Parts: sequence; C-alpha cells; structure tokens
Amino acid sequence: MKNISNYLAPIIALIALLAIWEIFVYSSNIPIYILPAPTDIFLSLQSNFKDLLGSALITLRITIYAFVIAFFVSLFLAIVFSLSNILESSLYPITVIFQVTPVVAIAPLILIWVGLDNAELAILILSVIVAFFPMLANTNLGFKSVDQNLLDLFLLNGASKWQILSKLRIPFALPYILTGMKTSIGLALIGTVVAEFVAGTGSSKGLAWTIIESGNRLDISKLFAGLMLLILLGITLFMLMTAIERNLLKRWHESTQENRG
Repeated sequence: MKNISNYLAPIIALIALLAIWEIFVYSSNIPIYILPAPTDIFLSLQSNFKDLLGSALITLRITIYAFVIAFFVSLFLAIVFSLSNILESSLYPITVIFQVTPVVAIAPLILIWVGLDNAELAILILSVIVAFFPMLANTNLGFKSVDQNLLDLFLLNGASKWQILSKLRIPFALPYILTGMKTSIGLALIGTVVAEFVAGTGSSKGLAWTIIESGNRLDISKLFAGLMLLILLGITLFMLMTAIERNLLKRWHESTQENRG
C-alpha cells in the first residue's frame, strides 16, 4: 500500500498543478503566444508529434552516444589512475579543466574545428565533455575507498595489480560507478541540449533546435511540447539507470535494502 501511495502522490500533485495552470490561463485570458494552457500544449504535441519525435530521437541518440563514450573514457582513466599515482597527479587536474570550462565558451571553437556541416559531431563532443567528469570523479573515489584490510589481504596473498583491480577495486567501486552513471546520463542530456542551443544549425535538428525555431515563430505551444518531451526523456533515462542500479545492487548493497526501521 505504501509503494502505491508513493507512485500516486506525485501523479495527483501533477494533475492538480496542470488543472490550476489550465484554469489560470483561461480565467486570466492570457494569449496563447505568451503562455499556452496544458490542453493547447497537448494539441500541439498531437499535431506535431512526428516532427517532435524525430527531433527527440536525434537528441536521444546523441545523448546515448555521449554517455557511452564518457563512461568508457572515465572508466579507463580511473583504472589508469588506480595503477599509477604519478599519472593521477599529472592528468587529474587536466580533467578538472574540462569540468570548470563552460560549454558555451568553447562551443564556437569546437564547431569551427569540426566544420559547420558537422554540427552533430560538435554537439557530441561538447556533450561528452559535460558528462564524463562526474563519472570519472565517482569511479576514482570508489577505487580509492576500498577497505584497507581487504587490500592488505590481497597484497599479502601476492595478488597482482590486475587481480586487485578486477576482483577488489571494481566490485567495491560498483555503487560509486552506478551513482556516477546516473549523474552522467542526466548531464549528457543537458550537455546535448545546451550544445544544440549554442552550436545548433540547420544541419542538426534535435529538440533544442526545434524549441529555438518554435520560439522564433512564436509557436509557444510547440515550444512547450518540445520542452515536455525533453523532461520525459530526462525522467526516462534517470529511471532506466535507477533500475539498472537497483538490479545490480539489490542482492548485497545496503542502499537498495528496504528501510525496516
């Protein structure tokens, strides 16, 4: 019963919010080009569904590619850092630079480097830059948080660096890795959208470009419909990563155990 109420409560709250929004717009006679009502947004989504779905799939594809690239790059770097303190001291500060550099500042440069006709490649690169550092930071922290007694036991039994990595560090760091993945996939979507806003051209027609185009045409209902699809994409990706995390950790990790207190 408690689980059902946990799902019903946000749904009821959302319905109530949409009802208040609808009543407010029509009672205040707000023009549709200023603030459309939820019914106007739904009708726009229905009439422009094919166009919006195509744009959403472009954004989703770039997001997934960026996330996968960020995952493997960050995992590789974290493994390298765990094997060599000198390389970690040398390279980790460089990775921080990518984290603190605003995407909007380097987007024009990336676009020039890859060419104006390769806007999707520029967007992918920018999305990877945004997504990979949280993954790297969490994975690196997981590797460093290995129980020292277990590490000493492995060393006492003559385990190699590869055995320590594969049989101790990676399993121990799995919760950290999964947390990083949940953060990274959300940032990959944000990075893709921001990059589309900044570097998007007619050759890249993701959801962000559709939103810009709709705003320029004062088709605010379509703009909100695109925004709604972006929100649904973000929620879906987050729930997918949460389900993966729960399935991988449910048998042994305390974070997925039911609170019985």
